[in-house]
Formats: sequence, structure tokens, C-alpha cells
Amino acid sequence: MPITKQETIAPDIQQKLQKEEAPRPVLGAVDAIALIVGIVIGAGIFRTPSLVAANVDSGGMMLGVWLLGGAVSLIGALCYAELTTTFPNTGGDYHFLMRAFGKRTAFLFAWARMSVIQTGSVALLAFIFGDYASQIYSLGEYSAVFYAALLVCTLTAINIAGIHMGAGAQKLLTTVEVLGIVLIIVAGFFLIPEASEISYSFTPVTNSGNSLGLAMVFVLLTFGGWNEAAYISAEISNGKKKIAMALIASILVITLVYFLVNLAFLRGLGLEGMAESNAVAGDLLGVAFGQTGIVIISLMVAIAAMTSANATIFTGARSNYALGRDFSAFSFLGKWKSRLKGPVNAFLVQGGIALVLVSFGLFSRSGFETMIDYTAPVFWFFLLLVGISLFILRKKEPHKKRPFRVPLYPVLPLIFCLSSAYLLYSSIVYTGWGALAGIVVLAAGIVILFLNPSIAEKTKSNELHSN
Repeated sequence: MPITKQETIAPDIQQKLQKEEAPRPVLGAVDAIALIVGIVIGAGIFRTPSLVAANVDSGGMMLGVWLLGGAVSLIGALCYAELTTTFPNTGGDYHFLMRAFGKRTAFLFAWARMSVIQTGSVALLAFIFGDYASQIYSLGEYSAVFYAALLVCTLTAINIAGIHMGAGAQKLLTTVEVLGIVLIIVAGFFLIPEASEISYSFTPVTNSGNSLGLAMVFVLLTFGGWNEAAYISAEISNGKKKIAMALIASILVITLVYFLVNLAFLRGLGLEGMAESNAVAGDLLGVAFGQTGIVIISLMVAIAAMTSANATIFTGARSNYALGRDFSAFSFLGKWKSRLKGPVNAFLVQGGIALVLVSFGLFSRSGFETMIDYTAPVFWFFLLLVGISLFILRKKEPHKKRPFRVPLYPVLPLIFCLSSAYLLYSSIVYTGWGALAGIVVLAAGIVILFLNPSIAEKTKSNELHSN
């Protein structure tokens, strides 16, 4: 019998290769904190504070929901720390859902990521870019929509062409973003007089019927990223001892930064001024430095949004490529054109869906807010399932070695699940028609499963990833 290629590298060499390819624990606690903070703090903090302010009735309530958002994020991060250290896999949520609920739920998550979560995030970041680019030069009534569409087309074309930003450029852009945050805090506290009639109490000053639940949806959108940040746990030296410390420290830092930024906004513009703004950072810097300040901060935020959108487009196309590789009905997505150009079909489909979502801005009160409505119910639905999977996997695989265990189990995971369920409820009840659109798209994935049950059959790749 002839010797096959597989036999020539098995079994000792295979083990060596696997060992070489495994993530290495080379990161210290400080490195991990810097990475997590860098992932979470993005362009959202320059846009969501005005939406939060519009849904609370006092300054104290506004500041309180940001602190509450930090607490919820911390609990969620601890739950993810157990899942990622017990079941390390590049599939992340997809892998957890596969193990806990099976292939059909995993398929629905992959479908939702392609059609709602990731593409909605691209459109959301594009609208932030559009809102602040319009502060520099307006293109008319639908200026933000035009800028958003231009950004999606440009970044998609750049990624298809294989042009990617280097590490040095990424660091430079991150530095620009940090400088913008520092500038806001300094201006809000030291360069402009305190706005009149600011209430820092938790007592409502109006009876507007605003929604604390919707405010939390916006807050936790801005905290988004800690669930991906937990994936670096396998690369932290002495991970069992340092994971919890890194997660706790980073989220405390993020919460402090967000609190100070919002306090600066509140002090400089007042709650009503924040609620009425579409570019709250630009308005604050406009008070401090005039038109020059508006241009400077608008340019900074536009760059930050562009950087985040580029990263989201890059990673989103690759998860869509994996969907096409694992499920035959979407095989056209699983084609890698060349080493340089990558998954062109996945880029094109993702860009097309994102442009459709951007077009929502032509019919809605705010493109950015509509994208939150569109993505939030689906996002919180699957995050709730991931929280439930922690309980299921503890029961299904009780003897699996768990390098990190959630403290105070089952109390903290239960709080995480209940908070996710409440935010799922809030994102459906208190949001606009965009939420219904996102739910309909998810339901379309369920219809696809019913029409073609074989679509979710495991491929060889699925089976390997599940081991």
C-alpha cells in the first residue's frame, strides 16, 4: 500500500506542528489590559452619550447607567473567561453554541453574524464617520448617509485589493483616538464654564417617559468588545492567576474613562444639550475652541470610526468565509481568490448588505440609531444563549478541566443571563422599526433551516473544531 501524505506527517510530527501552532502564553497582565482597553474603547463613545442622555431624566441617572454598564460588562467578561479557557477555539461564540445547543443554533448564529451583527456594526461605524465628516463639510440633508456609503465602498475595495494598514499606522490611529478622549475631558472640566441647570441627582427632573432599558442598550453597545477580548486568555502567562485580574482591571479603566468623558459632556453641554446633539464631541469642542475645535475633533472621530470599520470589514469577511466553508448552501462565500485578495465573494456580499443597511438612513430619523435598533435584539439574543451555554456545558461536560471558574457560581452567570434577557426585551420593546427588521432577517435564517434541513450538517471542519 502506498504511503499517503497524511501518513508521512503522523503522529509525532503532527503533535509537534499542533504544539507549534497553539497560542503561546507570552502576554503579561499589563499587555492583556492594554489589549482589552484598546479593543473596547472605540468610536462609539463619541456618539452614544447623546442617545443615553435622551433616554434618562437626570444627570445622575445618566452617569449611573455608565457605571452599571461597567458592572454588567465585568460579570459577562468573567463568564467568557471560563468558556474561553475551558473550550479555547477561534470560533468563539460559534464554537460555544455548537457544543451546547448543536449545529442548527450555530448555523443561525453564523447567519446572524453575516446578515445582522457584523454588517450592522459596519453600517453603524459608517454612520459615526458620516455624522462627524458632515461637521467638517456637509453634503446636504442626507450628508451622513452619503459619507457612510462612500466609506463602505472604499474600505471594501481596499480590502479586496489586499491593502491593509500596518501595525505602525494602527498605533498612530489609536493614539489619535486617545488624544481625542483626553481633549474632551480637559475641555469639559477646565476650558469651558459649567452649563446651567445641571442636576447630578438620581431624581427625575422631567416626566418624559424615557427608558432606562434603552439607555442601557446604548451604554452596553459602547462597552462592546469585552467578549472578544476574553479570547486572548490562552496567550496570557500564568493565565489562571492573571485572567481575572486583567479583565477586572481593564473594565475598571474603561468604566473610569467613560464616566469621565460623560461627566465632561454633562458639565459642558448639560443633559438637554447632550440629548439634542448628533455629534456631541464636536459640539463640546466647538464651545471650547470654536469652529477650529469642531474640525479637529470631527477629524479625530472620523479617523477612529474609519479604523474600527476597516477592522470590522476585515474580520467580518473572514467569518463569512468560514460560513461558506462549513455550510454547502453558502459555498460561494468560502472561496479564497488568492493569497493577496482573500475572500472576495465574502467581501462583496458583506459590502452589499452593509450598503442596504446604510440606505435605511434615507428613511429613518437617525441612521446610527436605526442600526442600533437593527442589531441589538439579535446580538442580545445570542449573548443570552452564550450565557446559558455556561450552565449547559457545566452539566454536559462536568469533568472537563476548567483553568478558570466564574466566582460565585451560579449567581454571577445568572445575573449575566438575566441582564441579557432584560436588554433583549428592552431592545425589542423600546426601539423602532429597525429592531423588527433585524428580527425578520434572523427569522429568514430559521426558514432556510426548515426548507433545507441538511444545510446544518456538520462538515469535517466542524467536527475538527468541536473536538
